[in-house]
Amino acid sequence: MARFRVLIAGGGVAALEAALALRRLAEDRVSIDLVAPEPRFWYRPLAVLEPFGGGRLHGIDLAELADQCGALFTVDALAAVDSGTHVARTAAGAEFDYDALLVASGAKPVAAMTGAITFRGPADVSVFSRLLAELESGSLRRLVFALPGGVGWPLPLYELALQAAAFLDERGLTDRDLTLVTHEDAPLALFGAAASTSVSELIERRRIGLHTGTYAMSFADGLLALAPRGSIAADKVLALPRLIGVPIDGVPHDKDGFIPTEPSGRVRGVDDVFAAGDATAFPVKQGGLAAQQADAAAEAIAAAAGAPIEPEPFRPVLRGLLLTGEAPRFMRSDVGGGRGETSVADVEALWWPPGKIVGRYLAPFLAERAGLILTPPAEAVPVDTELTEAGIPSPGTA
Repeated sequence: MARFRVLIAGGGVAALEAALALRRLAEDRVSIDLVAPEPRFWYRPLAVLEPFGGGRLHGIDLAELADQCGALFTVDALAAVDSGTHVARTAAGAEFDYDALLVASGAKPVAAMTGAITFRGPADVSVFSRLLAELESGSLRRLVFALPGGVGWPLPLYELALQAAAFLDERGLTDRDLTLVTHEDAPLALFGAAASTSVSELIERRRIGLHTGTYAMSFADGLLALAPRGSIAADKVLALPRLIGVPIDGVPHDKDGFIPTEPSGRVRGVDDVFAAGDATAFPVKQGGLAAQQADAAAEAIAAAAGAPIEPEPFRPVLRGLLLTGEAPRFMRSDVGGGRGETSVADVEALWWPPGKIVGRYLAPFLAERAGLILTPPAEAVPVDTELTEAGIPSPGTA
């Protein structure tokens, strides 16, 4: 009997988690094609470490990884989908027949603030390294880390600011001014009270200026304009990018280019098409959440292929490893209400392997093959909270 044909478009966390999950859940019931525009998978969250000499970005060959989970890999990009005939077309003109399609093609980072330096990740490591050199030499004395409006994943900004402060303290450079500007009500408020309090203490200890509930608008002539009012003097401003969706012909998307999905991962309005990760309309873009979305989609696809499982919907739990320059602390917050204060902090890891990317299948897979890329640095603060209980819209309402 012919196997159930699954096409996975993408080469990031969601795509690889789905491929591994499908091989585990559906076994030989499925054939998997993996299509991605780059030949390697990059462990991108470690980009914030590179400027400080704490690590380097690791890449894993996608063809090798695909082979390990029984998939065929093609370097190409999904361009169009005909859901009526179940045919997907690529940028190079290839066609793939599928029984189920999983779109995990990610999103595009774009500059979110005029005049600021944008840190997108690996591509901007050298840029931030130059900023550190300028801070050390004294040619740069006032640096602002800004979270523009529309940026839903703030954690890397805090990592860069805290590590930069530690970098200066280690060199006795106490006359440099670092400032954080965020539209959040409290630092990393997304993670709950315990994490926010812990990060606030770190920021104060490192003498980083903090402006919460404030939108960074634009930077020019040594002034960072703020909203609702005011400005901050600065020599340079570093900001995180905003993500925009990359529409695919034949796949529904919202005004920002993101794909609306159901809790099962199914794309609304088309049959047998699923989506996971940054390409979806879920408001928080993060690797661990992408893996959870991929798991839900993989379970639904495996069940359709005849695997004896009961698919579970996407129930987002946010886990984050914050690199800080200080001793690690592990935090968890249950903010569902009705049970009093449930936030806890511990020195023990809350997940295993204790890496930056948390995926049921992908994290152990990478740990076996890439060793230290899954081991947390000595200075980190892992944080963990259930998003559905923290006021973040569910996938069905996002």
